Amino acid sequence: MLKSYVSKIFKTGQRGDATEVSYYSCLSSLIKDYAESVGKKGIEVTTLPKKTEGGNPDFRVWDGKEKIVGYLEAKDPSELYLDQIETTEQLERYLGIFPNLILTNFHEFRLYRDGQQVDRVLISRPLIARKLKVAPPVEKEKEFFQLLEKFFAFSFPAINDAKTLAEELAKRTRFLRDEIISEELKTGKGRIAGFYEAFKKYLIGGLTEEDFADLYSQTITYGLFAARTRSENGFNRRSAFHLIPPTIGILRDLFKYISLEDPPPEMEWIIDDISQILAATDVKNILHRFFREGKGKDPIIHFYETFLAEYDPETRERRGVYYTPEPVVGYIVRSLHQILKEEFNRPDGFASTSVTVLDPAAGTLTFLAEAAKLAVDEFVSKYGEGSTEGFIKEHILQDFYAFELIMAPYAVGHLKMGFLLEELGYKLKKDDRFKLYFAVPHLRFGQV
Repeated sequence: MLKSYVSKIFKTGQRGDATEVSYYSCLSSLIKDYAESVGKKGIEVTTLPKKTEGGNPDFRVWDGKEKIVGYLEAKDPSELYLDQIETTEQLERYLGIFPNLILTNFHEFRLYRDGQQVDRVLISRPLIARKLKVAPPVEKEKEFFQLLEKFFAFSFPAINDAKTLAEELAKRTRFLRDEIISEELKTGKGRIAGFYEAFKKYLIGGLTEEDFADLYSQTITYGLFAARTRSENGFNRRSAFHLIPPTIGILRDLFKYISLEDPPPEMEWIIDDISQILAATDVKNILHRFFREGKGKDPIIHFYETFLAEYDPETRERRGVYYTPEPVVGYIVRSLHQILKEEFNRPDGFASTSVTVLDPAAGTLTFLAEAAKLAVDEFVSKYGEGSTEGFIKEHILQDFYAFELIMAPYAVGHLKMGFLLEELGYKLKKDDRFKLYFAVPHLRFGQV
């Protein structure tokens, strides 16, 4: 197997017109042949077109369905000194994102686990091919196959705490924003550019490409996170679409594209990577930790601050994205409920149909969600459960309003309210929507 690979590499190099990409098929075949020889069926090795030095690594190894094994970054065989490659900004960026990565010049292979080199093997000497014009002999075959065994043994570890999950999601979201979405926008073509133009036309006039790349990337990651909390049996980017309520049209459109259609491979790879991180996450344990640490029992509501602190702390500081402890929210909402009864002669408090509720900086709807729950509890306690569905439709959906400045919590707020209303006894119909609006200061308000 290895002797055949080295021979193919030599013959390709002797053609005289070979580029780095010319060697891809040799390496792809070697990886698949090895996988089959050790009983790993269905392994797929996909490659990316060589557009720029940015983007993702050159190869992804996966099971053809949802499990990612790892990535390979290849350099032309003329790159004899991989020590120099290790110090490049590109490789340092990859090592910070991809926890199971091989760097190779088709002769030497270096395996990195969580950014640290854990193995390296030189299987043939390129100078022999260059000077003697013969295929170099295979060296260290056993050690090379041991390196591949380590590579294939990798799996994403389960994540049990919110901070670690936030760190892993944040660095991949930044990569998606800077390396993928921004590059797609530069072409001015394709669905991403189309989404950008639609956002500018119908939602946020004056939106820059940088701001769009940011909000789009955040929305995808946090939408995946919210969908993961609703998933019971397995999770991937394809299943995420079906976990998003049909009433949130803009989010459904975004996820229809990444889940059911054909996004660019670079984008598909990193979104699959994010999805696999989430699939490996112990969601129930994180739920328990949020509750035990006094941050509330709903990660959709409270996890966003943790995520944004890792992803972009300046945005969090500038826009005031700080989570309010659940007991404080409960106290404020109950106090207002009582004030409505005692001071404003509204005997049903938030459940009074003459009361309009507005949250001008809603975030992920922490306050309005609590107010809606309190209103439904008040209604049911006085009038019974029989008319709950009508009460929600005629009062909660008609008289509760909210505005939000940041796309990700706006999208998550819609998700949260859709799930909450279902728990309270009302499943949103096709034409229903909670009145949460996306608002941008100094521009205009847009309803989506």
